[in-house]
Amino acid sequence: MTTTALPVVLAGARGHGRWHLENIRRLHYRGLVRLVGICELTPLTRDEIPRGLGSPRQSADFGALLEATGARIAVVCTPIPTHTDLALTAAAKGVHLLLEKPPAPSFAEFRRMADGVARAGVACQIGFQSLGSHAVPAIRALVARGAIGEVVGVGGAGAWARDEAYYRRARWAGRRRLDGVDVVDGALTNPLAHAVATALTLGGCTRAEDVTGIETELWRANAIESDDTSCVRVTTAQGRPVTVAATLCAEHPDEPYVLVHGSSGRITFWYKQDRVLLQRAGHGPEEFEYGRTDLLENLVRHLTDGDELLVTPDSTGAFMRIVEAVRQAPDPPALPQSAWHRVPGERRRVVPGVDGLVAAAADTLALYSELGVPWALPAALPEEVSTR
Repeated sequence: MTTTALPVVLAGARGHGRWHLENIRRLHYRGLVRLVGICELTPLTRDEIPRGLGSPRQSADFGALLEATGARIAVVCTPIPTHTDLALTAAAKGVHLLLEKPPAPSFAEFRRMADGVARAGVACQIGFQSLGSHAVPAIRALVARGAIGEVVGVGGAGAWARDEAYYRRARWAGRRRLDGVDVVDGALTNPLAHAVATALTLGGCTRAEDVTGIETELWRANAIESDDTSCVRVTTAQGRPVTVAATLCAEHPDEPYVLVHGSSGRITFWYKQDRVLLQRAGHGPEEFEYGRTDLLENLVRHLTDGDELLVTPDSTGAFMRIVEAVRQAPDPPALPQSAWHRVPGERRRVVPGVDGLVAAAADTLALYSELGVPWALPAALPEEVSTR
């Protein structure tokens, strides 16, 4: 450990925050950061702090903790509705940010955060780790050289499973609103948000102004407020559709992926594995594996060496348009009981056939209602939300 290691405070160290603790420890041993503070309502026990990180100061007062520790970076991994206020607290103190996704529960809150951070002059990285994959620029290069002809659209598919306890892990889990405040914790906006953000990025649709129209279809099999089986189709300024289908009620959960459709081929990107499959006319299939740049390390390198930030707030504006469309959509209707069943011994709800439905949506760029699904009745669908 060297004295040049940047001091870091972590806000939200339980749940997904445990991943950040381990990542901070990894970068600590490389001499890049040192954990100086943890912000939690209930302090972590000694056993909850990974070995090697010492005894960082702990406090439920985020602003006071930043001041007391002299932090240069704050990692914010707290409930979605708290992101904007915590980000602005850090920015006001000149502390740079790694802000977990989704960055905010509404487009207005996102703009308040992004504008405040920009005025403060601090760096802000949004935690879409998949966008740190070296596969992203590699796929862009393949497209640019015409490997799959002209891009005609991008699909995304996420077939995951979450048991009923997942929605009881926190008060805000599975909620659209809580105590009068937006949460928008749906399949597309939180657990499978990476599929949405990655598909938009590969479709060349990253800024808010790149989105010209949005169609959403939101459903739920679980006894929750938000959607657990949903799809979205984005009309982009380039005229190419981006369709992403997601479920947390898969029969056989599998790796999520993004599919770039071309006039003479296609590229499949399993973004959690950094794995790419190129299929094109006149050639056999080619598979590639890539490395990944960690977003906290990229933020550190940005501050110390001037490296370009990989995921700025403005580059997630299109994603936040999706969040806003989901927020404004009617509350997701419950699927009929005939459309789902519980898995014996697992306490999770499964929608039979949904795995193939999600894959078909990504493959055809169609919405559930266009694929002949009995429960996706057009009369029950939310109206299209246009951002034109």
